[in-house]
Parts: sequence; structure tokens; C-alpha cells
Amino acid sequence: MTKVWYELDRRPTGVRYWAAVVRKQPSAILVGIQLLAIVLLPWVESETWGRAVITSLSLFAVTFGIWVVRSTPALTRLALGIGFPAFLLEVWSVVDRSNVPVNFAAHLLLAIFYMYVAYGLVAYMFADTWVTKDELFAVGAAFTVLLFGFTYLFVAIQTLEPGSFDGHTGIGQKSFLELLAFSAANLTSVGLSDIGAIEPHARAATIIEQLGGVLYVAMVISRLVALTVSRARS
Repeated sequence: MTKVWYELDRRPTGVRYWAAVVRKQPSAILVGIQLLAIVLLPWVESETWGRAVITSLSLFAVTFGIWVVRSTPALTRLALGIGFPAFLLEVWSVVDRSNVPVNFAAHLLLAIFYMYVAYGLVAYMFADTWVTKDELFAVGAAFTVLLFGFTYLFVAIQTLEPGSFDGHTGIGQKSFLELLAFSAANLTSVGLSDIGAIEPHARAATIIEQLGGVLYVAMVISRLVALTVSRARS
């Protein structure tokens, strides 16, 4: 009995508890940041300071994305080499919104970074024959990371080629939230979106995202089924 109480007393609390969560389940934190960004977007996007808030969330997402990559077979140095330059360019684009090359480069690099993190998460899930709690969170993290990755790609495309997307408000520059909803409709294959791609590059990116969403779900389901059958036979 004394030993049990001693073990209970040694459980981390407060800051140490959350530090342990971040260390053991970084994928869960990454999912939380992405979902928080989605919830906050309708409130902050229309404000003059909204872009700064979104950029700050991007910094946290990039930081935890790199932290997650440290636990995967992906290369941390490559993630650093893409992530932080992308964030610096994003800050530059906030200061100088009319600078098309900077805006395009910032969003394109962020798209590449998020997709690389998604690759790392998928490789992490397929690295062994055991499913940990963090790997379960990695399933959702990879999906939300892909969601944001393609959104940044769409923003980059419309920055370089205005009018790439059409919608109920007509042809014109779409907001980040509008393109995020469009990206979600493509990735989940539900097709429920009032936004449509009308230019060649936008349509090509849309097709790739739709195929990626279907393949991702197929890979995850086949992985879980294979592990279930393997455990049943053992």
C-alpha cells in the first residue's frame, strides 16, 4: 500500500504534467492547435489584427510540427529548413501585403512544410506493428495538417493567379477560411462547398487533394485492419 501511494505522489502535476504530455503525445497538441485555429478564424479573420493572430498560430503549428517530426522517421533538419523560413516570409507578408513574390513564397513554403509534416506522421504510423496513443492522435494530426497544407497551396495559387477560384461572392480573392472550407470538402470527398476551382493550376491542385484524401483514408483503414487481423492470429 505504501508503495502504491508513493507512486501516485510521483505523478507529474501542473507544468510538469503538460511537459510530459507534449513530450509523449505531440501529435495531440498539434491537432489541438489546428482545431483552435479553425475555431478562431471566423472571429479574427475580418479584423485588422486578425492576420497577426493567424500568423502567431502558424508559428505554434510550425514549432509543434517540427517537434512532431522529431518523433517520426522524417528528417528534422529538413523540417527546420522549410518551416522557419516559411514563417519569416509569412511575417514579412503581413508587413508588406502588396508584395506578391513574398506572399507567394511564404504560402508555398508553408504548404510544402505542412505536407512534409504529414509525410512524417504517416511514416510514423507505419513504422512498427504497435499502435500507441500518440499514433492514434497522429491519424487526426496528419489529416488536419494536410487540410492546412492544401489551403496554403490554394492561397499561393490565387496570389500568383487571381481569380483562380469562384464562389457565391463571384470570382475574386477568397479568404483563408473560404479556402480552408474548400480544402476540407476536397480532402473528405464530401463535395459540400460553394467554392470551385476554375483556373488550370487551381483545378490540378484540387484533383491532387481529392485523390490524396481518398488514398489517406484507404491507407489508414487498411493499416488498422491489418493490425487487428495480426493480433487476432497471435
